[in-house]
Amino acid sequence: MKLARIMMIAAGVTFVATPVMAASLSSKERARVARAAPRDRDDVRYCLLQAKKGRDRGTVIGAAGGVGVGAIAGGSLGESLLAGAAGAVAGRVIGKSEGTNSTCDRVLRRNP
Repeated sequence: MKLARIMMIAAGVTFVATPVMAASLSSKERARVARAAPRDRDDVRYCLLQAKKGRDRGTVIGAAGGVGVGAIAGGSLGESLLAGAAGAVAGRVIGKSEGTNSTCDRVLRRNP
């Protein structure tokens, strides 16, 4: 019974969070790419997309993990959703820094 509940919650989180994974640049990010040095424009665009994908991936993984832990711990639906929200916030913060490597960090620092 509990396993079925966990699977249903995880499937729901996955379906809800899937549109979040579609990464595209915002107008501010596109302006940052346009301001970048001509030799760095492709790298800046790539690094911004990678950072966004890392944040989005971290959000989804954190939410699913939080909901899973809430369900396993025997929490009610509200408690599980609250754990999922907390997991999403934590995952977004962690994913923000893990989405890029040192090369991207240098390129983005060079092109603010």
